[in-house]
Amino acid sequence: MILTNEQQEILNGSKGETMAKVMKTLVRYGDAFEAEKLVPITSSYNHLVTSFGLKVMSPVYDLMQQLLDAGVTSGQKFSVDPRPLDKNVPANFLQNLVFNKFMYTKQDFYEGQLKELGLLDDDAFSCTCYMDEVGNKPKKGDVLSWAESSAVVYANSVLGARCNRNSGIIDIMGSIVGYVPYFGLLTDEGRKATWVVRIKTTKKPEAQLLGSAIGMKVMEDVPYVIGLDEWIGNELNDAACAYLKDFGAATASNGAVGLYHIANLTPEAVEQGESLIADGAKEYVIDDAELERVKNNYPVIWKDPEAAPKLCFVGCPHLSLEQLKDWTDKIEAGLKESGAKKVTIPTVLTAAPKVLEAFGKTEYAERLKATGVITSYICPLMYMNNPLCKKMPVITSSNKLRTYTSARYYTDEEILSAITKGGK
Repeated sequence: MILTNEQQEILNGSKGETMAKVMKTLVRYGDAFEAEKLVPITSSYNHLVTSFGLKVMSPVYDLMQQLLDAGVTSGQKFSVDPRPLDKNVPANFLQNLVFNKFMYTKQDFYEGQLKELGLLDDDAFSCTCYMDEVGNKPKKGDVLSWAESSAVVYANSVLGARCNRNSGIIDIMGSIVGYVPYFGLLTDEGRKATWVVRIKTTKKPEAQLLGSAIGMKVMEDVPYVIGLDEWIGNELNDAACAYLKDFGAATASNGAVGLYHIANLTPEAVEQGESLIADGAKEYVIDDAELERVKNNYPVIWKDPEAAPKLCFVGCPHLSLEQLKDWTDKIEAGLKESGAKKVTIPTVLTAAPKVLEAFGKTEYAERLKATGVITSYICPLMYMNNPLCKKMPVITSSNKLRTYTSARYYTDEEILSAITKGGK
């Protein structure tokens, strides 16, 4: 790797031993991927993936403390993934005991470290940091140092920023020193599509299901999707962005996609068209039968596959303001149709704290509350990441949550029916 004079001086210790170690870490990381150089981070803010104060993460706290003791802070203010705990989310005595006494015992301590290191503000906890309400929305062409998979794929694809799927902690290292290794999705060549995906469905494909199918097929490669614009339009409005948020999260968690192109819709696809497709690209055709095949092959890992659902999570990644409003309308309509007054399964809709704050100022908030639905800022994945939840029948419309936990996937329509009419 060729370093500039300034970078070499930092590596040699011009800014202290701790900063030299940070630079050495990034150089070694870049060397592992044969990066030719380091390039400056150009975004206004960074985003960290590690937000949870798990007791077992002591090496992270030790590392953070070494940085703080040396007077090293982030070169950028940063947002961070969602908090794991919220007393308003249903949990029994044993779950609360596990959460508070065994798992997340370092939460307050770790949040104190994050604030000292450069946390954007007290409410900057969300996997959807790019929401307007949160305020960490990169510009087209910005170079980032992010690790949160659903945020990376959204920033690359929908916003046209440039970021690799970094590992946790590397995100803060890049932010501290102000550089990231130049390879992969930061390069023009690395952003070429090596798969062409043709959508030939007879109706609008479910975002989470379509993303799952593509992620499992292309894995870490870049897909160029043709035909999706016929269903979601050729304008990046609220509805299209919400769809792509959920679609991208599924490609990233069910595979390892860090960038996708949607013909006639995403920035680079609009500008460059099919010139983005690399020579020899493979092809994948998705029709109704293929989506049904993918869905039917999801494993059911509940202890009792026929159990009645005890909890429902919607919002992984976090919901947008418009999605919260849309779910309010749909839940009210579903309850009216069934003759019920409140949802039949405890249901939690999750969103960023500032999105929930904005939602609370609308007339939708009281309407949703009247249906019995709970809103929360937590990470459902972190809630589910404990031994007790493995025995708990939880349903979700998130393929990311399904992939990483024992939660069972259903489409939005199936979820709506379950929570307003009963059943599963």
